[in-house]
Amino acid sequence: MRMLNRKEKLANGLEQFWLEQGSGDPMLLLHGFPFSSAIWLGQVDYFSKLGWRVIAPDFRGFGQTTPIPIETNTMSRLAEDTAALLDYLKIEQAVVMGLSMGGYVSFAFYRQFPQRVRALILVDTKSEADTPEARENRNKLREAVLQGGSSAVANDQIPKLFAPESYKSKPDVVAQLAGVIERTDPATILATMPGLAGRPDSTPMLPQISVPTLVIHGKDDMMMPVEKARQMAQKIPSWQFSSVPHAGHMANLENPEFFNRAVETFLKELV
Repeated sequence: MRMLNRKEKLANGLEQFWLEQGSGDPMLLLHGFPFSSAIWLGQVDYFSKLGWRVIAPDFRGFGQTTPIPIETNTMSRLAEDTAALLDYLKIEQAVVMGLSMGGYVSFAFYRQFPQRVRALILVDTKSEADTPEARENRNKLREAVLQGGSSAVANDQIPKLFAPESYKSKPDVVAQLAGVIERTDPATILATMPGLAGRPDSTPMLPQISVPTLVIHGKDDMMMPVEKARQMAQKIPSWQFSSVPHAGHMANLENPEFFNRAVETFLKELV
């Protein structure tokens, strides 16, 4: 089954790139910051073979999607871009899976377009807004980007993104993700950081989520503690939770076998 690499100009004026493979019910994979759809290659292949039409877009400015000059990449704007892509593909509703920032966009998408979400899969993400400390850390990272470009982000983030075990045992995976970050335009990173820092708190929305939701989280995530993810899941009416062993913030890359099977089990219950 051949993976399609597509780039089209959408109705919102954005020249959007996405990966697409398979046929059947739609499944949308939303990447984290500052990555691209490349982090989902294994999942695109795996779930398309299970009968899903899997679509993994690059957000504006990331990967191969052309940016439109704007001051801030807000989570709401990225959600609107996602809806425009579904419109282009004539998809009414999809299972939405988002990792980290992709989870923030998933919350924004559900807030704006709840009828288009069949189910949610929230990967290594959180519902809370940034704390003052987190905003300060983003400001420090912004200064590093201004001085050192995207490589400064890779140098700062890569050791935190992986569990210590997988950081040592999976050097190829670590190097590949570092390459994805280094290829991200510094201007996109700078335009997105205020959107991350200024995103609303989605915690009050959790009890109102009416679709089946899987919260799946790396057991050794150093950026977002796994117990907080479990607490987030428990606030959602129809929730499931899975802790991925031997994995940190990049659970789908660090332990793809466990991750894919856990998501597959959840998806089977939707049918």
